[in-house]
Amino acid sequence: MSHLYDTVEPNVINDAMLANAVEEQGPQEEAGRFAKMEGIEFNDVTKLQLDFKNILKIDNLWQFKNITKLQLDNNVIERIEGLDTLVNLVWLDLSFNNIEKIGGLDALVKLEDLSLYNNRISQIENLDTLKKLQVLSIGNNNLTSLENLIYLRGFKDLRTLNIAGNPICDNEQHKVFIAAHIPQLVYLDFRLIDHNVREMGSVKYQDSIEELLHNEKLAKHQEEEELRRQKELERHTAAFVEHLNGPFLFATMYAEDTEGKKLANLPGVAELLEVYRTHFIETCQSIFNLGLKELEKREAEVSAFEVCLLEAINENQEKGATLLKEFEERNFDILTELQHIADVNILDAKLTDYNLDITMLTEALMTLEMQLVDQLEEIIKEYERNILDMAAGFLEAVQGLMAHNRELENVHHEKLLEMAITTLEKVTRGEYDEELPDDLRVLLVDKDTVVNAVGASHDIHLLKIDNREDELVNKVNTWASNLIKKVHDDEWARNRNRITEIDLYIDHVREDLDNLDLHEQL
Repeated sequence: MSHLYDTVEPNVINDAMLANAVEEQGPQEEAGRFAKMEGIEFNDVTKLQLDFKNILKIDNLWQFKNITKLQLDNNVIERIEGLDTLVNLVWLDLSFNNIEKIGGLDALVKLEDLSLYNNRISQIENLDTLKKLQVLSIGNNNLTSLENLIYLRGFKDLRTLNIAGNPICDNEQHKVFIAAHIPQLVYLDFRLIDHNVREMGSVKYQDSIEELLHNEKLAKHQEEEELRRQKELERHTAAFVEHLNGPFLFATMYAEDTEGKKLANLPGVAELLEVYRTHFIETCQSIFNLGLKELEKREAEVSAFEVCLLEAINENQEKGATLLKEFEERNFDILTELQHIADVNILDAKLTDYNLDITMLTEALMTLEMQLVDQLEEIIKEYERNILDMAAGFLEAVQGLMAHNRELENVHHEKLLEMAITTLEKVTRGEYDEELPDDLRVLLVDKDTVVNAVGASHDIHLLKIDNREDELVNKVNTWASNLIKKVHDDEWARNRNRITEIDLYIDHVREDLDNLDLHEQL
């Protein structure tokens, strides 16, 4: 596949090329003259045509963040790249280039029409994120596998496919195969897919289609199950007790405990370890169950607070709206009336009354806002106390359960040490006849070695328990602190916004009065 520019030095997209392209494709004649004088912002461009530019590398397009249509056809591009920022792209033409592999399109999630016609592509791939794709033109490439086209089943919005000119079209059954395996297609090679062709495909490939449907059903189930697990984990994390509903913490205690793994081969330790493991996991489960219950309580507290806050604000806003309505009803005709008063004394009296009414309205609105501030301050204080009490109560319970796990570890440590020393004494006296693993026998040389090994294992276990407890405590305290800070920040912002609203309204009223120029008419 030769190109027009094969013997010409290739280009890289630069600012000058882009500026020229934007100018050429922008407004023309008089509008174009003004646009050229003022300059066109790349960020405002929605369509860009860069065809027949002998472009080798896609680059410098990051400024076109709002572009929806991009033509890069009839160049010498070898690799799809530099498009990550063009997230609003809907239409992309990369036909008549030298592209061998599809890639670099992951960010283009809004893409609906993609042309890769007349390139050197041998496989359709790396389009997974383009869920909105409706039209795919990939004719005149090197596609050789009909099975590769099954990949397009996953694009439920795909309606038009062009593959003409690929080696796969040499297969006389390719249309029947495609119609059967990509049922959402309406047009193939720009022709409506015949109903008879679909029927033939359904019969001919019935077995493979059924297998595909079965596998897709399994995949969907697995995806849904993974999504369910992910949501479940997110909830556990929100409760600060993720991975405490099973053996995870216990397993991490032994994951890096090389001495503990050796000592597990001591006679009687397997049974001891199983008892320890069972009780330890039960305690972790208690922490987990407590965490979920406390999460529900916290969510209920947050919800009740938000409802209470909203009710107080709405009630106050209704009172403010009533004040404004009464003010406007009182003064609906006054501005017109003022313009027709000829007597300066009457005019001044009316102006004094009107200004007094404005002042009284200002004071009334500000008083309402201060009353709301005081009311919300009490609500927030009670909420803050409740949140801190709940956090403290939860942490106290968790720390008690973690202390129980440490006690279980201490008991296990003492029993393990006793068993190890007993075995050492038997080995030393030659009374132990059973075969011992080499890594365990290395430990059973003297009492100090045994004590150090058991102690090292014990220290690792305690560290893991302490770290998990510290992690939980820190997360709970951070959550409470951030939640309370946000409430105070939101209230401060609300108060500032409300005062600004009042000031702007009063300024508007006074501005309307000042614009009358009443004394100039006298």
